[in-house]
Amino acid sequence: MLVGILNVTPDSFSDGGLYLEPDRAVRRALEMADEGADVIDVGGESTRPGSLPVATGEELGRVVPVIEAVRRRSDIPISIDTTKAEVARAAVDAGADMLNDTSGLTRDPEMLNVLRHNKLPVIIMHSKGEPAKMQDDPRYDDLIGEISDFLRAGAEAALAAGAPPGGVVVDPGIGFGKTAEHNLTILKRLPELAALGYPLLVGPSRKSFIGAALGLEVDQRLESTLAAAAIAVANGASLVRLHDVKQGRRAVDLAAKIRGASD
Repeated sequence: MLVGILNVTPDSFSDGGLYLEPDRAVRRALEMADEGADVIDVGGESTRPGSLPVATGEELGRVVPVIEAVRRRSDIPISIDTTKAEVARAAVDAGADMLNDTSGLTRDPEMLNVLRHNKLPVIIMHSKGEPAKMQDDPRYDDLIGEISDFLRAGAEAALAAGAPPGGVVVDPGIGFGKTAEHNLTILKRLPELAALGYPLLVGPSRKSFIGAALGLEVDQRLESTLAAAAIAVANGASLVRLHDVKQGRRAVDLAAKIRGASD
């Protein structure tokens, strides 16, 4: 499955400001649906390295009108990308179908109650530290082991809170408290994370590890993003989260066909 990224923020690292105006955001969501997105992931608070928290009211004002408008015009599944329970509740009331918590349900204890009340599918993402400081020399004694333990605990908490069986997705959090080398290692060792038994989401889109590896600016990372997405699918990812849906659809579909080819 392909998850299309819709950042309704002024400061996201790649598309900040492009879709802050609701009408433009809705047009982009519908365009991504036409290009082959399976889910639209709407976020109103940047979680790029160095970003600062956004007030709840401001985040609500960014995401709720967009979700309402998209839901009136399309039945495509909508994910709300937030760590705040209040935002999650309002997004669900507006028409969101799924929760994407970049803190892995650790930042707001009320998020588990949102799951209990709504029985939502949820994406549990691993992140090390707060966005403002998460890239300040992140270190691990056992990279894959620590990520696996975190994701397993988050998935079990989500299921205990009422997330539907089969509706818990885990995400290793490319770029969230990881060095460029950590991110390359995660992509290489995805089969170990897929072995957790939950659908695995990977989000490599335009991220800084590509720039570090290849010396490319954000607007030059399309082909490398597609390569990373294809490798993620080949190594066990069930979902990929991308900005470039049209091109990504073609890349991940071919990777999935290769993965499913007969031996």
